[in-house]
Amino acid sequence: MTPREAPAREAWSIRVRGTVQGVGFRPFVHRMASRLGLDGSVRNVDGDVVIEVAGAADTLAALVRALQEQAPQHAVVARVTVTRNGGSDTLGAGFTVAPSTSAAATRPGFAGLPVDLATCDDCLRELFDPDDRRYRYPFVNCTACGPRATIVDTLPYDRARTAMAGFPLCAACAAEYADPADRRFHAEPVACPDCGPHLSWRSAGHPAGNDSDPGATGEQALAAAVAAIAAGGIVAVKGLGGYQLVCDATNAAAVHRLRTRKRRPRKPFAVMVVDTAAAEVLARLSPAELRLLTDPARPIVLLATHPDAPTGLPSGVHPGTDRVGLFLPGTPLHHLLLRALTRPLVVTSGNLSDEPIAIDDTDAMTRLAPVADGFLLHDRPIRARYDDSVARVIGGRRAIVRRARGYAPDPLPIPVPADRAVLAVGAQLKHTFTLARGDRALVGPHGGSLDDADALAAFHATLGQLTRLHRFTPDVLAHDLHPGYLSTRYAIEQPPGLRRVPVQHHHAHVVSCAAENGVRGPFLGVAYDGLGLGADGTLWGGELLLASYTGFRRLGRFGTAPLPGGEAAVRRPARMVLGYLLGGEFPVPPGSAAWFLDRLPRTERDTIARMVSRGVNSPRASSAGRLFDAVSSLLGLCDDAGYEGEAAVLLEAAAAASGSTEPLPWRLAEVDGLWVYDWSGTLTAVLERARAGVPASELAAGFHTTVAAATVALCTRAAERTGVTQVCLSGGCLQNRILASRLLTELDAAGLTGHLNHDVPANDGGISYGQAVVAAATCNEGG
Repeated sequence: MTPREAPAREAWSIRVRGTVQGVGFRPFVHRMASRLGLDGSVRNVDGDVVIEVAGAADTLAALVRALQEQAPQHAVVARVTVTRNGGSDTLGAGFTVAPSTSAAATRPGFAGLPVDLATCDDCLRELFDPDDRRYRYPFVNCTACGPRATIVDTLPYDRARTAMAGFPLCAACAAEYADPADRRFHAEPVACPDCGPHLSWRSAGHPAGNDSDPGATGEQALAAAVAAIAAGGIVAVKGLGGYQLVCDATNAAAVHRLRTRKRRPRKPFAVMVVDTAAAEVLARLSPAELRLLTDPARPIVLLATHPDAPTGLPSGVHPGTDRVGLFLPGTPLHHLLLRALTRPLVVTSGNLSDEPIAIDDTDAMTRLAPVADGFLLHDRPIRARYDDSVARVIGGRRAIVRRARGYAPDPLPIPVPADRAVLAVGAQLKHTFTLARGDRALVGPHGGSLDDADALAAFHATLGQLTRLHRFTPDVLAHDLHPGYLSTRYAIEQPPGLRRVPVQHHHAHVVSCAAENGVRGPFLGVAYDGLGLGADGTLWGGELLLASYTGFRRLGRFGTAPLPGGEAAVRRPARMVLGYLLGGEFPVPPGSAAWFLDRLPRTERDTIARMVSRGVNSPRASSAGRLFDAVSSLLGLCDDAGYEGEAAVLLEAAAAASGSTEPLPWRLAEVDGLWVYDWSGTLTAVLERARAGVPASELAAGFHTTVAAATVALCTRAAERTGVTQVCLSGGCLQNRILASRLLTELDAAGLTGHLNHDVPANDGGISYGQAVVAAATCNEGG
């Protein structure tokens, strides 16, 4: 018998693109290739992983399948490209991890910059194991967890190119780092007490602070912070992507002090709890919410509170709302704090209200000195600003409210590949920017309100870091129509030669929803938010559009009303009510309004009446958000907003307390060829029934039902006329769980398919993604 011939040996070059650095991908490739008996090497090249490998063709094919089907938990494999080469003998025997290299050419996509990952179970066991050499070490990590995006200097992602470069590995850590069988094999932030970062404590000198050891380090620093928090103090803690302000969430006086010092009178605080059992004491969790709470991103999750929780939180933590933002510890340091204090902690952004979160030690100790009683520091630099992400569950699926740590800067797909590099600079509030190139868009982290020099500087810094990392030079700038936005001014002030694509605000909203849901062809876009500049130069905010990725036509809207004093009406919903009652597009019977008007100071009523009648500083708007504000004020829930969106938040909370689903009166009118929601019957019913003693909760629930019914009627008419049945729902109002859930259900019952934002926020944090898609599609069509 003739011996079977050995299979022919081939050499393949395999390039893997996606999120494949900082997630244990090279160790995975090493283990898989070694198990298959293949020869060659794996290395990082910019943000990709490149494998030069030799063996039998079927075995090489098995490796390629494993790359796609068995990748590490946190890896995202976007594309695997195989090139068959000759010269397999040049690869030698055995498989190794080779040094990283950097290509000279600009990549067509994006480097897979890894996101920060919460402490894994293996590292958590080590953290609390007295026999482990990393016992109680606040910076324990491995290839499955730890800092990533917040420590990167340049790509490829290697230790020498991160903030860990200043911490040479000790012999024990170096051995783990070099051992293919160890879970810390090429874990770039690997460290231990002998070679890694350390804690330190500094007192800010407030009476509640611990002044006994202002220069404590290590365990003593942690103990000083724990003592300060336990005594009712406020501690500034250096986290992964910036400083956080921490106090005892069960101490009403401490919470009040934090509100006063941070200048945040009513906006709810986020609360960190030690584990899911502690979360279930404070809130009701569905299975989907439990999964979201334990996601490796560790977002703040908006949850319904237990009204009869035995150990509830003071009302000052989340005033006026039945929702509380809970999250789990994301770092070893947070685990240590929670275990030591055995109570929930308020953990909020390290800034004064509306300022960028502090990341530099000197800046933090200056800016936060009036707030904090002490500082728990460490000596690992923060390279990029990433606040905590916020999410909630709507319709059984995750809906991101603030896309930051743990989610950003993961690239997202775009339905129309960008042939030219696009920079979309977003809006003004909840600011983000987006880079688009090829078939991917990279949405930058939440940057807050872009309304002052500090916020603008933070935008420049984050944009500079990400464009440098990805070697991104924009050819196209996409921006909002509003000339007063700092983001628009930034785009206009850039050097000539760049293509500029202005994108209408609400078009960007609905496109963001359509794009992330993979909707093709024309779609109906429902955009409900506060205010955005319309294509006709007026303020929009309650819109029904027939849209594509390159354009739109307005089909319907909400009835308009003046905003007396402009921004003043946004800050004071009672003023907005006067706009509807005294100058709205549809009249409300004067007799119905009398009791509300009597509630307000006469001078205010008279002044606003003159402003409205004369059209002085009272721009008209078709805003859904302002109508929510007005109803909130009519029901006595919020006359003055302490933070953006407070009136609508309180209205949603009131509606959640009622089991009523009865709608209030409403109708659709036709005005200048548009279908218009006439809210006069709705407001009249609210006024008359509130005066008659109908509970605010019942009327709030009825209002939500009414808006949903009017919206479905608008969409049904539009579908009948256009034949389009896909409905994309976006804008800040669509973060309202009651409204969004009801719309999905009722659109489905009407034979229409509703879509919500999930991976980018429905609020203005998703505007830049929508702008980028519009710009890519427009340029590709030669528009």
